[in-house]
Amino acid sequence: MINEIKKDAEGRMKKALEALSNNFNKIRTGRAHPSLLDSIQVNYYGSLTPLSQLANISVEDGRTLSVSPWESNLVPEIEKAIMKSDLGLNPSTAGSVIRLPMPALTEETRKGFTKQAKAEAENARVSLRNIRRDALAQIKGLLNDKEIGEDDDRRAQDEVQKITDKYVAEVDQALAAKEKDLMAI
Repeated sequence: MINEIKKDAEGRMKKALEALSNNFNKIRTGRAHPSLLDSIQVNYYGSLTPLSQLANISVEDGRTLSVSPWESNLVPEIEKAIMKSDLGLNPSTAGSVIRLPMPALTEETRKGFTKQAKAEAENARVSLRNIRRDALAQIKGLLNDKEIGEDDDRRAQDEVQKITDKYVAEVDQALAAKEKDLMAI
């Protein structure tokens, strides 16, 4: 029973870390990267579809993304979706290819993005602590139902805490890497 609780908690913590990674990918740095456009949804014949399913996204150079739609009639819809997104990108179209130059980050925007990254990391830590609390409550329930003894309870709580500490350290490492990436010129 205790092992199942620990495995469940660890699996949920891995998902929280993946969510943090996805959120960090949405925070743009000065370099062009196709994952910046992962969150963009385009109106495709009345339904919202991820941009990556409608076009080829590639890096032209260090500061420019190139979007080549599979269907040329989608160009205006893709441009509209990019403009509506909160990424601050201005598409320029040449025929059926949409180019997205990455504006240079000012010191102020870098600090804003760093603050946003710290907020995302804190949300991930809160999520990890909530998962820990759920696991400890399940373990306490086993103790109250007399399915485990107090020694097992204490040992399981320590193990859950170690798992939580490991994932919090990974969040801190990811945040440090993102901050370094954001502050690099």
